[in-house]
Amino acid sequence: MNITILGAGAWGTALAIALAKKNQVVLWGRNAQAMQEADARRENHLYLPGHTLPSALHISSDFDQAIAHSLSDGLLIVASSVAGLRPLLEQCRPFSVPHIVCLCKGFEEGSQLLPHEVVRDVMGVAMPAGALSGPSFAQEVASGLPCALTIASTSEALRLRVVHAVHGNNLRIYTSDDVIGVEVGGAVKNILAIATGIADGLGLGLNARAALMTRGLAEITRLCLALGGRLETLMGLTGVGDLILTCTGSLSRNRKVGLALAEGKSLTRIIEDLGHVAEGVRCAQAVKAIAQKHGVEMPITEAVASVLFEQVPAAEMIQRLLARDAKHEIN
Repeated sequence: MNITILGAGAWGTALAIALAKKNQVVLWGRNAQAMQEADARRENHLYLPGHTLPSALHISSDFDQAIAHSLSDGLLIVASSVAGLRPLLEQCRPFSVPHIVCLCKGFEEGSQLLPHEVVRDVMGVAMPAGALSGPSFAQEVASGLPCALTIASTSEALRLRVVHAVHGNNLRIYTSDDVIGVEVGGAVKNILAIATGIADGLGLGLNARAALMTRGLAEITRLCLALGGRLETLMGLTGVGDLILTCTGSLSRNRKVGLALAEGKSLTRIIEDLGHVAEGVRCAQAVKAIAQKHGVEMPITEAVASVLFEQVPAAEMIQRLLARDAKHEIN
């Protein structure tokens, strides 16, 4: 199948490497010089160093050419950050794009829309949109290690197209029609990974980490149900699975943010040192606002937002959470 991936960050590059084993893949990046260097060196040294780009993988900075590659019975995947999704979609709008599959996880800051909602806002409500999500570190996928993901879409035809293109070669793909549940799980777990990173950085132990993850899942569930998602979705790869990976894995960018906050580093320095997008940072304020609008209690999310944007010390955040009144667990 002809596949175009728009966005040559770590995850877009890793998926391109994996899919090039059985598809004709074009990986597009905005930076022409970086794409030329990646093509010449057969390595994306900026975002995924140490992983060889297959000879069959075509690297391009020509947007028109990249889009054209996917238009004839192909697959178009957008691998931008949530903040970069709308601008990329605006570029796609003049073309006869049949569908969009998003890899990003989060809510758009200004509009507070989920990725599939941004697609429909820009491309029209009839546009088939999908979310490919789940517990997945780019470095491991690029190395060919096993990974299971979920493609969520209300379009059965799009779900089947993604399964046909992606399933195989150590990538196992499950399907879902609960796009909201899949995207809410993928968004909020990044905020909780910052919280567990803070707890780990403060040396609070494994009990505290488990408590934060479990109560964090309760927060994801409350928000998901309020927005129209389904509980059972959160028991799967894009809920519990992604939460476990992001909160405990050493490769997690959001967990690294939490560890650095526990050291007392400023958010500005943390982002500079990280050199990659940590979606939980951008997502925290949006999720906090959405929760308040819908009357959903999300104390961990609010605590993380206070550390990120109100300069509340990390240790004080933990104390605030511990000082909350006792309550029935299943609420």
